[in-house]
Amino acid sequence: MTQSGAKLLQGTERSKIRQGMKVRVVQKQDQATGRLTEGIVRDFLTKSPSHPHGIKVRLESGIIGRVKELLD
Repeated sequence: MTQSGAKLLQGTERSKIRQGMKVRVVQKQDQATGRLTEGIVRDFLTKSPSHPHGIKVRLESGIIGRVKELLD
């Protein structure tokens, strides 16, 4: 599945996400609307190898959210 030439994948598995990777996350206050915020992964906040709602990360901008899409 592609959108704007970007490959989209679910962000529920930590092994598929790398620091420096461009992703789209849903912030806590946007969970009801599903609004996504794009950014670069700085830190992992979820320690487990997977999470059904997405791996929680901190973006380089300081935004914290759960990964919903991985972008190339």
